[in-house]
Amino acid sequence: MPIGDLLPEIVLLLGAVAIVLFAAFTPQRLQGWGAALALAALALAAWFSVQQWGAPPRLTFSGVWALDDVAVAAKLLILFSGAVVVALSPDWMRSDRRHGEYYALCLFSLLGMIMMASANDAMELVVGVLLSSAASYPLAAYHRGFTPALEAAMKYFLIGALANALLTIGVVILFGLAGDTDYAVAADVFQTGTDPIALSIAVACIVLGLTYKLGAVPAHAWMPDVAQGAPVPIAAFLTVAPKIGAAVALARFVTILPETLPWPEIIALISVATMTLGNLAALRQTDLRRLLGWSSVSQSGYMLMAIVVVGSGVAALPALLAFLVAYALANLLAFAVVTHLRGRTNFEHYHGLARRQPLTTATLIVALLSLVGIPPLVGFFGKFLLFEVTIEAGYAWLAVVAAINTLISLYYYLRVIAPTMFKAPQGEVHVLGGWSWMTLLITLMLLILASLGFQWLIEMLGPIGFAG
Repeated sequence: MPIGDLLPEIVLLLGAVAIVLFAAFTPQRLQGWGAALALAALALAAWFSVQQWGAPPRLTFSGVWALDDVAVAAKLLILFSGAVVVALSPDWMRSDRRHGEYYALCLFSLLGMIMMASANDAMELVVGVLLSSAASYPLAAYHRGFTPALEAAMKYFLIGALANALLTIGVVILFGLAGDTDYAVAADVFQTGTDPIALSIAVACIVLGLTYKLGAVPAHAWMPDVAQGAPVPIAAFLTVAPKIGAAVALARFVTILPETLPWPEIIALISVATMTLGNLAALRQTDLRRLLGWSSVSQSGYMLMAIVVVGSGVAALPALLAFLVAYALANLLAFAVVTHLRGRTNFEHYHGLARRQPLTTATLIVALLSLVGIPPLVGFFGKFLLFEVTIEAGYAWLAVVAAINTLISLYYYLRVIAPTMFKAPQGEVHVLGGWSWMTLLITLMLLILASLGFQWLIEMLGPIGFAG
């Protein structure tokens, strides 16, 4: 059990502790340097993670920790999402009296999400979910004087308490059935037969618990509130990073389930309900941040398509990770624009924006069109792969539902895009500079590069699989 297997996670942990100590003993004017410390920790963790890429997939620490390319890819994407959020934060948080601890909470939350993606044991999964949740609650409510932030954080906490309780109950039942929480042991027990009713209850509780981190039905209601009320960088954070860890965790978990359980059909129904509800609710929004929240719900429905077919012998894992890359880039870019525009959120605030901020408007349009899946942007290729593996696995009806939902989503994204170009400007436009502008441009360039190099990305992800 070499300690080097956990070097990225150890770096994040030590970085978070260092930031807490730094924030405790520095004046307000130096609190922003916590972002530099966080970025340094994220960069070092990413470097150690890259060293793990391409190694033979294996289980370590008595089989509870997976070291495979799926976990490493998810880890790198989570770290990238965290870096974008941290880089967006100093300008946004500048007026906060003390915000050094904010960056430590980000790192602790990221650590929990990485644990979710790497867990090969149900108790390890619970620890990751709880760590991610506990660090995320105060982040959602960081603007304590802003009533929507407090309401969003309370809803986030209450739904999280229920979902995490269900997850824990499911794991306890799983332990009772298998005598162990290790996935490999549980899979062997399930193949020899066990109580189908108890197993169904355990699986239902675990899946429902993970829908909370995914922002999927039925534990989705916190997502639009947090997207609207939390600090904008944290809204970007919580609509992207938890999904990555939860999607990989759910995909890893369902691979141990016996074929006698109809779990693909159940997840397919959750996928349909999630994408449909998210898109229909987004049609009525007049607030961009809330619209992006409902859009994030719908995107969870799309990514569940890959999990439905993960055991069907198709290239579901590469499709899932490619879609997560496309979604993360586009959603982070959209929230980066909102951050740069000082949180402008009502649709009326975007009227005529193209005349005053042409580059910022073009960036927002690129992000939204990628979320729709318009070629030649990376979002198109991500959705295309999802449709391809879903049809190949015999779920053509699910792909048809997803295609219809994609057409619905085009309407509400155009409700944002069209007024930026064809409406008369309203009011003054104030923007943040420095870190937020640089982060916006870097994210835009990465989205364009991902669009141009998507074939290379698929070739790189092609042979990946789970350890064990």
